[in-house]
Amino acid sequence: MLGSTVIEINGIFLGVAILVSTTGARRFYAAHESVRALHNETVADLSALRRRVTQHARTVLTPV
Repeated sequence: MLGSTVIEINGIFLGVAILVSTTGARRFYAAHESVRALHNETVADLSALRRRVTQHARTVLTPV
């Protein structure tokens, strides 16, 4: 692991983006049930991963 960044939304800890290469690729470690489906997903950069995780969490956490 080269580094990590916490991903949260509205104070809810969703997980950690783990830097896995010097190119900026990040792997997601899900800590919240709402984003469990994205656990271990790897994305090219932090901003893309953050967008994906927050969009997924909002979909799951927002009542219909």
